[in-house]
Amino acid sequence: MTDATAYLPEHRSLPSLRRAVADCKACDLYRDATQAVFGEGRASAVVMLVGEQPGDTEDREGRLFIGPAGQLLRKALDEAGLALDDVYVTGAVKHFKFIWRGKRRIHATPKAIEVRACYPWLAAELEAVRPQVLVALGATAAKALFGKAFRVTQQRGRFIATPLAPHALATFHPAAILRAPDEDVRRVERAQFIDDLRLAAHAIERRGGVTLHEE
Repeated sequence: MTDATAYLPEHRSLPSLRRAVADCKACDLYRDATQAVFGEGRASAVVMLVGEQPGDTEDREGRLFIGPAGQLLRKALDEAGLALDDVYVTGAVKHFKFIWRGKRRIHATPKAIEVRACYPWLAAELEAVRPQVLVALGATAAKALFGKAFRVTQQRGRFIATPLAPHALATFHPAAILRAPDEDVRRVERAQFIDDLRLAAHAIERRGGVTLHEE
């Protein structure tokens, strides 16, 4: 297994990258996935959100965050005062990794080697968008961006120094909030998630980067 560098186009605009990713075979995940699912948003977006990978619905439809986790994310962005148009969303891995459980495809966490194989696509998106604020959603994205020693449970909600963006932090993945063991835990984690997104909004506000929603 190699990485995806050889599959990147010479001209690395978001449209050209989106076309090229369809042919990526840098790891074996392409064999079972329906399609590669690239990021969405404008090249001028000031915030980049990086999740883990497409889920079952996203794999079939070819768009990220359109299932229950996406609904939670969109509501949280609105409550945090971030306009969806100001956000670019993508995943650390572009193909859906899953196991069969009966007739259902169940999410499986990508291996580190699969995340590394896919990283050139993410690096190219970062270069094309150049976000002011970078937010890792969950452990897989955080380790891909900030190193394998990063722990979301210990370091979420705090800005960290990275050459990838002027401001960067990690928070929960929306799907992890939905998997919380009970409603009380979900309520607490959702509130913390919104607080973390507000940090991103306030960082932009201080820089005068965008016009935010009024709360």
